[in-house]
Amino acid sequence: MRIISKERLHHLREKYPVGSRVELLRMDDIQAPVIGTKGTVIGVDDIGSIMVSWDTGSSLSVVFGEDLCRRIDDDK
Repeated sequence: MRIISKERLHHLREKYPVGSRVELLRMDDIQAPVIGTKGTVIGVDDIGSIMVSWDTGSSLSVVFGEDLCRRIDDDK
């Protein structure tokens, strides 16, 4: 597990506020949604994982430093 600085955690919480939409780019988990799956951010926890309610019904978090997603509500 990677340690996240307070500054980086603050930045993640600003970049991924509750309700923002994201698209999954990379997740190394057997139960991961398919790459490209979209979801809604429900929070960022204290270790920097982005908690997502995926449109598929899954709720796996995007793990800081390992998985990758991008905000898509800025694409409008």
